[in-house]
Amino acid sequence: MTNWQRVRHFERAEFGRADGIEPDSKLVAMLDEARTIAGISFHVNSGIRTAARNAEVGGKPNSAHIGGYAVDIECRTSRHRFLMTRALLEVGFTRIGWGKSFIHVDTDPNKPDHVGWLY
Repeated sequence: MTNWQRVRHFERAEFGRADGIEPDSKLVAMLDEARTIAGISFHVNSGIRTAARNAEVGGKPNSAHIGGYAVDIECRTSRHRFLMTRALLEVGFTRIGWGKSFIHVDTDPNKPDHVGWLY
């Protein structure tokens, strides 16, 4: 469980809600550290999703968002994409997806590591 008093750059509410699901503590700690390294704000567009919400937004049925292991972070410029990606890799994220206006990262232990994809 995450100790939110130690998290510098995020509030619990930013990660969304689903009954009984909390954001993965490893995910939160890594994001917090990446935000420090990048030196720019990270805005969570999408965090925890219910299965119904996940289906509404076109997510995969086994999405890491459902288990609290994933976030999509807003990213609007190429400079921010570079700074964010460099910081996310530096803190150890090994699952990263790039969209036109966001970056997805997750720590799902049931998915393969060392992958990157485009949306």
